[in-house]
Amino acid sequence: MGIAELFILAVGLSMDAFAVAICKGLALKKVKPAQMALVGLWFGGFQALMPVLGYVVGVQFKDAITAIDHWIAFVLLAVIGGNMIREAFSKEEEKADASLSFRNMLPLAVATSIDALAVGVSFAFLQVHIGVAAGFIGAITFLLSAAGVKVGSLFGAKYKSRAEFIGGVILILLGLKILLEHLGVLSF
Repeated sequence: MGIAELFILAVGLSMDAFAVAICKGLALKKVKPAQMALVGLWFGGFQALMPVLGYVVGVQFKDAITAIDHWIAFVLLAVIGGNMIREAFSKEEEKADASLSFRNMLPLAVATSIDALAVGVSFAFLQVHIGVAAGFIGAITFLLSAAGVKVGSLFGAKYKSRAEFIGGVILILLGLKILLEHLGVLSF
């Protein structure tokens, strides 16, 4: 996986965190840089941790399923992307909560990074340096989440659905690319 693909994947994975960060920005009265950094650390930290955990799990099964690894990567990314797109069109409104407490942020950080766990499993079947990939995903998520808090405070929920939709499409397209490369249809 090249740097461009990793960047696109990182942006796609960070869209859930970005959308939640926008909601945090909506709820906060006046956004301070420390609040932006805290949200970025929560989401970026978990987005960096989860692929590593998924990779460790995936490596355990790598030899047993090498023949179908590209299908597994495709299905995982397609399901994650499909869920993000479904959430983008959901009419269900999330209640804005200004709390940045451990009790509030931990479940949000875990929930927005579950997809990164699944991606980590697929990394075990691809030629990916997990430390670099996880650090890069975490850094991109940190930046976009911190920016999301500011965007939420300035523009409201206008971009939340678009962010989830774009993230979902990116993940599905990456999964499709992996599948087509392994089937010999594409050669980049």
